[in-house]
Amino acid sequence: MHNETSSPDRVNVLCLKWGTRYGPHYVNTLFSSVSRHLARPFNFYCCTENAQGLDPAIRIIPFPENPGVKRGWPDILVKLVVTRDGFGEMTGPTLFLDLDVVIMDDIGCFFDYKPGEYCIIHNWVHRRKALMGRKPAVGNSSIFRFDAGRSNHVYETFLREIDQAENRALFNTEQAFLTHAMGRVNWWPDEWARSYKWNCRPVFPLNLFVAPKPPRGCRILVFHGRPDPDEAIRGYTGHKIHHSTLPAPWIAEYWRV
Repeated sequence: MHNETSSPDRVNVLCLKWGTRYGPHYVNTLFSSVSRHLARPFNFYCCTENAQGLDPAIRIIPFPENPGVKRGWPDILVKLVVTRDGFGEMTGPTLFLDLDVVIMDDIGCFFDYKPGEYCIIHNWVHRRKALMGRKPAVGNSSIFRFDAGRSNHVYETFLREIDQAENRALFNTEQAFLTHAMGRVNWWPDEWARSYKWNCRPVFPLNLFVAPKPPRGCRILVFHGRPDPDEAIRGYTGHKIHHSTLPAPWIAEYWRV
């Protein structure tokens, strides 16, 4: 059994769901995937405004009230709110996972790596920028870890600088502000968290003729933007031809309830 009372050796996995793009199947699939790939005891939480259809073993955290975001609520800036001490009554090591990730291998390492410190993906950039050493120190918040109950300064920074957090000229994404608010962060080893766009999809025009392949050494495959996992399984035709991909049926081996 996984979802039991918190204890010192129990870790947390947290996800968010609101709106209609990602239905309960995404949450249940993520929960099943974590159950298959995390051997230690854990609590699985979903913060949502609609818990209908979710596995009863999932712990529900009601979507929080707007802390002052002017552009409307719900908003992706809720990722800053989850760092508030007492959020969902969580305590201890907490791994946040976006709903559109595919777990491919054991994820215990995401808890063992640099315990007690903030860890996040070093965000992907265009290959030309990476080769030229122009990869900014900005995280990708599809996978990040914090210690619930010891991260309130991140939330306090958000409240203090909420106008800057909303300013796209200063922080073009919520993950840029999250990286800033965390202060000192550690990047996950690159091979653990791979991007479907950058590490699976062949470059144009090969993407029109060569099917995506699973990346070696990958623990969690991230689907930021489009396609989503179910779209990638079937094959995806993007608005721009270089975003299209042929079917990748191997994803279904991992992305399942």
